[in-house]
Amino acid sequence: MTERRSLGHIVAGAEAGRRLDRVLADAHPGLSRTRVQTLIAEGRLIAGGRTVTEAGYRVKPAERLTLDVPPTRPARPRAQAIPFRIVHEDEHLLVVDKPAGLVVHPAAGHPDGTLVNALIAHCGDSLSGVGGEKRPGIVHRLDKDTSGLMVVAKTDDAHIRLSNALAARRVSRTYRALVWGAPAPGRGEIEGAIGRGPRNRKKMAVLRRGGKPALTRYAVERSWGAAVSLVRCGLATGRTHQIRVHMSHIGHAALGDRLYGAGNRARAGRLPEPAAAALGRLGRQALHAARLGFHHPATKIPLEFDSALPEDMAGLVEALDDAYPAT
Repeated sequence: MTERRSLGHIVAGAEAGRRLDRVLADAHPGLSRTRVQTLIAEGRLIAGGRTVTEAGYRVKPAERLTLDVPPTRPARPRAQAIPFRIVHEDEHLLVVDKPAGLVVHPAAGHPDGTLVNALIAHCGDSLSGVGGEKRPGIVHRLDKDTSGLMVVAKTDDAHIRLSNALAARRVSRTYRALVWGAPAPGRGEIEGAIGRGPRNRKKMAVLRRGGKPALTRYAVERSWGAAVSLVRCGLATGRTHQIRVHMSHIGHAALGDRLYGAGNRARAGRLPEPAAAALGRLGRQALHAARLGFHHPATKIPLEFDSALPEDMAGLVEALDDAYPAT
């Protein structure tokens, strides 16, 4: 556990009248604003000699602020030795290549056995704490059955900076997917707000009203007749299930996608062997996070990482090559 810290700050003239939480978060960039708000609500902030528990308190010029920051707590999720591939690691972050089938974060139905459990076991004391706990900071997620690259923060500061970069669309994420049919044109944009489906709340959908703006850029890499195509998709936004929803919306759902691939079974039945057998072995949506690019939160050096198609998708490509003349 890290030691207890007492962080002081004297309000400058230009800061007078600003919110307490904003002033402290700006003065101590290693703490997220959410973390500061939590500490204030816990009564750990002294302003002008008295305890202030309102994050929205307006600070006064030359006011002395003292924030008590307790030691980081052990992570609530337990450490579990689960194998996963590390592409890059330093004191600030990791880039991992998540296998299909691994849930990212503990949740209802998946209390453990997740990537977070594995990261806690791997990182140990190198985690300096995110949100007051010794746990990794998940910057973005991948669905359980989507494989590929993810960046994970080890520190609160790295988590804040990477999350801000993601929100500002300064993180580049490119996926490769095997989809039904041959999208035409072979390169384009899919734009449509995404929100909870009106008929099935477990599904996301492109909505005429409401939802969050979403934009996916795609390009066909190759096709096998009119049956299947390998596409590269770039995220301009990052909505839940975005690529799966957008590709299904234009009639080209990912192979193996049980949630958004209406008609998958009928299409699969028309595939020749050995492609049909390879698809049966896949057992998931054919979607892989293939490229990830961002500026390092501490050094500002641009980083880019690539991941080849995993064995199950590569095997399906090989089987399609055997079944169809590539175009």
